[in-house]
Amino acid sequence: MRYLARTADGRALLGDDEGFRPLSATDPSLSTVRDALPRAADGDLPDPAGATASPVPPDRLSLSTPLPDPGKLFGIGLNYTDHAADLDEDSPDEPASFFKPATAATGPGGPIRLPPRERTDRVTAEAELAVVVGRTCRNVAAEDADAAIAGFVPVIDMTAEDVLRRNPRFLTRAKSFDTFLVIGPHIAVSEGRMALDDVSVRTVVNDEVVAENRIANMHVPPRELVAFHSEVMTLEPRDVISTGTPGAHPIEHGDAVRAEVDGVGSVAADVVE
Repeated sequence: MRYLARTADGRALLGDDEGFRPLSATDPSLSTVRDALPRAADGDLPDPAGATASPVPPDRLSLSTPLPDPGKLFGIGLNYTDHAADLDEDSPDEPASFFKPATAATGPGGPIRLPPRERTDRVTAEAELAVVVGRTCRNVAAEDADAAIAGFVPVIDMTAEDVLRRNPRFLTRAKSFDTFLVIGPHIAVSEGRMALDDVSVRTVVNDEVVAENRIANMHVPPRELVAFHSEVMTLEPRDVISTGTPGAHPIEHGDAVRAEVDGVGSVAADVVE
C-alpha cells in the first residue's frame, strides 16, 4: 500500500510502511497530490524507496487533508441495512446519493464545529469509507472502475439529524454545515485491486465503537457506486464518494470522534461548539 498525504503547511507526500517522503523527491514532475491522482489510478505511482529523501514516520508529521480543493463531494444514504433500521426507513433500491459543498470539508483533527443550538440540537457523526476519483470518466462499468479510482480515504460525515427528521427535503441543509466532513489523513493507494468485502468500517466516539459493519454488507459496493454515478455525470479527479455509514451516533461538545477503516486508515476529530 502507498499513501498520498499533505502536511499542514501544504507539502505533498508519498508514503509507505516506512514513512513519508516529499512527493517531488520521488518524481520531480509531481508537486501536488492532485498531480499524482491520475498516476495512482493507473497504478503507476513512483516507488517511495527510490526517493532522494529519507522517510519520516507519520507520528512526526502534522498532516492536513490530502485534498485541499476537493471536487464533487457525494454522500450515500442508507447503504447498510442496519443503518436504515436506525432511522426507521426502508433501504432504497438504488443509491440514495446527495451532494455536500466543498466548504463542509475539513482535515484531520477538525475540529467539528457544532452549529448553534437554535439551528440544530442533534448532530450525529458517521464513519465512512470514501472513494477518491483519480481520472476523468463517463459511463464506466463496475468491473472497470479501478481504472478511475485513485484510492480510498477514511472520512467522518456529520448530519443535523433533527433537521433531516423534520423533512427529508432538508437533507442538503442537514449535511452542509461547515466542518461536517472530515477527510484524511491520507489516500490509501493499493498496488493491485484492493479486496474490499472483508473491510470493516467503525464509528468510534470517545474510544467506544458505536457502530461497525463490513463493506460486503453494503447494498451498493464502492466500485458500483463509481459506475452508477458515472452514468449520470462526468466524474473528475478530486471527486470524493463517501460510500455510506454502518451507523451514526449523537455527538456533543468535548467528544472525540474517529472513523476506522481496515486496511485504509483512520481519521479523528474533536467536537467543539
